[in-house]
Amino acid sequence: MKAFGFLSFGHYADVPGSATRTAGDMLHQMIDLTVGADELGVNGAYTRVHHFARQAASPMPLLAAMAAKTERIEVGTGVIDMRYENPLQFAEEAAALDLIARGRIALGVSRGSPEPALRGWEAFGYVGSEDPRGADLARDKFDLFLEAIDGAAVVQGDPKQVGEGRYLPIEPQSETLRDHIWWGSGSRATAEETGRKGLNLMSSTLLTEATGDEFHRLQREQIDQYRAAYKAAGHTGTPRVSVSRSVFPIVSDMDRAYFGLRSEDSDDQIGIIDGYRSTFGKTYAAEPDVLVRQLLADEAVMAADTLMLTVPTQLGVAFCVHILESFAKYVAPELGWKPNWEGPVEGSYGRGSS
Repeated sequence: MKAFGFLSFGHYADVPGSATRTAGDMLHQMIDLTVGADELGVNGAYTRVHHFARQAASPMPLLAAMAAKTERIEVGTGVIDMRYENPLQFAEEAAALDLIARGRIALGVSRGSPEPALRGWEAFGYVGSEDPRGADLARDKFDLFLEAIDGAAVVQGDPKQVGEGRYLPIEPQSETLRDHIWWGSGSRATAEETGRKGLNLMSSTLLTEATGDEFHRLQREQIDQYRAAYKAAGHTGTPRVSVSRSVFPIVSDMDRAYFGLRSEDSDDQIGIIDGYRSTFGKTYAAEPDVLVRQLLADEAVMAADTLMLTVPTQLGVAFCVHILESFAKYVAPELGWKPNWEGPVEGSYGRGSS
């Protein structure tokens, strides 16, 4: 592990105890939390994307504001649901964001997770999927998105304006954008495909597989197979890998009140999500010295270059900054962390590869 960031689900609800009552609260607090994290040396600020729910949805305005208010921290998503996106508009927005942020972005994209709406992407106008989960639609759109950000001519030009037989690319273009696209992979098979495409790998706290092996080892296999596929495909870059975990250092009475019950040994969980038997990673909540030992033993955390910490944003900006500061001060240095003022995060090409 070289870097860590935080991942917000963007929940908001007018309920007792929540500091995030409205969508406006959520958006402004996410910007404030990103500014606070940037000052601590945290490497990344990432938001989940869900539609038809009281959570963060269209991320581009938020990410642009986060980038404009900060200096060093990477901003991104985990993940954008491609079923709901217009691939050419998304390509334009992603290029603009990359230019605004001067390359400090990490856009996680995938088919998307289960949504409260039934085939909600059809309400956005995207029909024709033969897969009840919309995977075929997401895949075709993503392929077109990649072509567009690579500068391919995607539309015939008006001959009265550009001459006969000319095709046009989207604008703007960003030369660095392709390096900042991640695929959110939930299985070893999709991780291998991500490697073959030469993309970065974003792996979550769940895998849509259950082999009986511990989650962190199953995820480490996923990372190894991704890197092997990347190399076998002939790519020569330095691909990045991120994993996410729920990690809470207990350094105060308030921490103990919120997370003390989780400080007892927790285990991986097996469950069904979107029809798949899946493995869910455990929560880490303990005193810093215990967390260091636990995370050093987490094979996937140590094989990845970036660890995303899921943070309870409903508890407010100040408390989430406290969590990040505690991790940065007492835990991260023992895991190999390099603060954001030491430069952009680099991939770990070959490390952990088979």
